[in-house]
Amino acid sequence: MKTAISIDDRLLQEADETAQLMGLSRSRLFALAVGNFLGQRRREQMLLRLNEVYAGGVEPGEESLLKEIKAKVRRSVKERW
Repeated sequence: MKTAISIDDRLLQEADETAQLMGLSRSRLFALAVGNFLGQRRREQMLLRLNEVYAGGVEPGEESLLKEIKAKVRRSVKERW
């Protein structure tokens, strides 16, 4: 899909130079940049949501499960080394 955007001249020049160095079209560079930005934003939003969910701590029933998982991870790390 085609679209038109307004962008600072210096930023556009830097984008053009970078695209050329990477062997990409300007459009591909912008598509990659927007995709990376949106992916990072999704990860940040997920982290914020997880922090909200676990802000109250671990549920009592999950405590023993968490200990078992930690022990298993420790054993697997020791076995690797």
